[in-house]
Amino acid sequence: MSALGHYLEEEGIATVVIALIRPQAENTKPPRALWVPFELGRPFGPPGNPAFQKRVVLAALGMLIEDGGPVRIVDFPDDDPRAQPDPAWQPPFMPAAIANGDAASLASRMEAEILLLQGSHRRWMEQYKRSTVGLSGFAIGECARYVADWLRGKAPPSPREGFSAPLILRFAVDDLKAYGLEAATAGPAKPSSRQLTDWFWNETATGAALYALRELLLAHADERLRLIVANFMVPAARVRSN
Repeated sequence: MSALGHYLEEEGIATVVIALIRPQAENTKPPRALWVPFELGRPFGPPGNPAFQKRVVLAALGMLIEDGGPVRIVDFPDDDPRAQPDPAWQPPFMPAAIANGDAASLASRMEAEILLLQGSHRRWMEQYKRSTVGLSGFAIGECARYVADWLRGKAPPSPREGFSAPLILRFAVDDLKAYGLEAATAGPAKPSSRQLTDWFWNETATGAALYALRELLLAHADERLRLIVANFMVPAARVRSN
């Protein structure tokens, strides 16, 4: 977006970039950029906080009437108010996930865990009336079973015409991650994203199963599958070094 700003300005359209990575903005030198100290994917700050988001938008638009240039990068002064952990948050009650064990054991524990989360996810749906789950087209139990079968070494075919099995696997994994994180945020507490991701990747059977599945499929003969697994199954910040 920083580079695109130059082209738009050449056509007489004034631009302001909201930059999440300051060194990148410094290298591309957009005419105007507001750097925000938020995590990737949240350029306007925390979800569900329109007052804070409005402040970010107004700070960016305000740069259009300020002097300076030809390159200006301004730092937004406040951190994301949701970056701090909420001590009132408690994750859904589930048996502690043990990351060791064979692939079949992890697969079974993941399937059981997803069923245990149904009550919490139902409360999420009652609270927010929406969900990002559904990309795969599976019901959540079928979604867990499809991913578990890959972990058991079965490599099941795609159930949807026009979609390859590796792509459906990616969608199913995304649905499981979304389901777990939505279930964990049901209720009045507002956990930080760090709290949520620490819980999901360090304490759940689903997180442990996805780590194991990634390691297993990185050695698969299908290059397209290896590419999907390497880039989309586990967030880059959570990939464990060997």
